[in-house]
Amino acid sequence: MLTPVNPPEAKWPGLSQGMVLKGSGIFVSGGHCGLDASGEPVTTSLEDQIVAMFEGLKLTLAEAGLGFEHVARTTCFVTEFRPELLATIKQVRARYYNGDCPPASVMVQAGLYDERLYAEIEVIAVVP
Repeated sequence: MLTPVNPPEAKWPGLSQGMVLKGSGIFVSGGHCGLDASGEPVTTSLEDQIVAMFEGLKLTLAEAGLGFEHVARTTCFVTEFRPELLATIKQVRARYYNGDCPPASVMVQAGLYDERLYAEIEVIAVVP
């Protein structure tokens, strides 16, 4: 059985921000980008956009009763492999994940739905 997870702040109707797969102990998120309160891409700085991406994911995890400590795997989609972008993602990511036990991770270069976006993240987490 699937249980959709949609925090009240979610800006995208018609899709779930995450799903708990009841009985399996697994949570999967949808893609999260660095959006502001109105659902538009954060454009003040690269770091601000990446922080907003992780904050949006944090809201979805919390709505499922989870935190970053439950994340087993991340997939991060980036528009390009440029050093500044990768360094910013790494720096911001370290604020959210336990450095002693970071999740397994994959990074993929991809086009995103809005040219103002630099990255999108999705996760798989363990439901205790």
